[in-house]
Amino acid sequence: MPRPLIGITTSDHKSQLAWCFDWFAVWRHGGKPLRLSPSRPIPEHLDGLIIGGGDDIQAHLYGGEVQLDVRLDPARDELELSLLNRFIPQNTPVLGICRGAQLINVHLGGTLDPDIYTTHEGLKRRRTVLPRKTVDIVGGSQLYQLLGVTWCRVNSLHHQAVNHAGKGIKIVARDRDGLVQGIESEAHDFLIGVQWHPEWLIFNRPQQRLISALVTAAKQNCERSSD
Repeated sequence: MPRPLIGITTSDHKSQLAWCFDWFAVWRHGGKPLRLSPSRPIPEHLDGLIIGGGDDIQAHLYGGEVQLDVRLDPARDELELSLLNRFIPQNTPVLGICRGAQLINVHLGGTLDPDIYTTHEGLKRRRTVLPRKTVDIVGGSQLYQLLGVTWCRVNSLHHQAVNHAGKGIKIVARDRDGLVQGIESEAHDFLIGVQWHPEWLIFNRPQQRLISALVTAAKQNCERSSD
């Protein structure tokens, strides 16, 4: 059985080091990682899809207020929305990471908090790839079943967050400040978004179980496609 093909979206300018973490996270669990960006050709078929982290999402896509001094990537927004529009109806397994979780929510009609530090007075600023933030997982959720824990320590590299959930989306994890950290779809077999970066937590078993579950779901999708 060949490795399932997992597309991973990035910007055209993502560092090679960051991409190596993306690549390794999928490869170690049996997937074949493929980098997707606005300047790269998109394959006809994917067995699984990861919408990766990166720049802010354009405010007009979710009816938000334009923020100054933020990095945007309109070409990437367009690419990822088109990928979701194409592959979600095919029930392709999708994992959203950080920005990716937000984009899934926006794609399904949800909104974002454009700057958590503006809307939540006194919120402690955290920006670290180390697991320094505590997140509580809703018991009985798919995310809980995959991680196998009711709470976990995660990294934090975001200043935007999911606000109102999109159509069919459930909020299944929050940090101790009440900010949304995990979402999942009620209508799809595997459509999950997490606000943190599991690919950086290479020695954290619950986070690796999440990526492994995505690859396993992609393998099953590949098997169905080959029947």
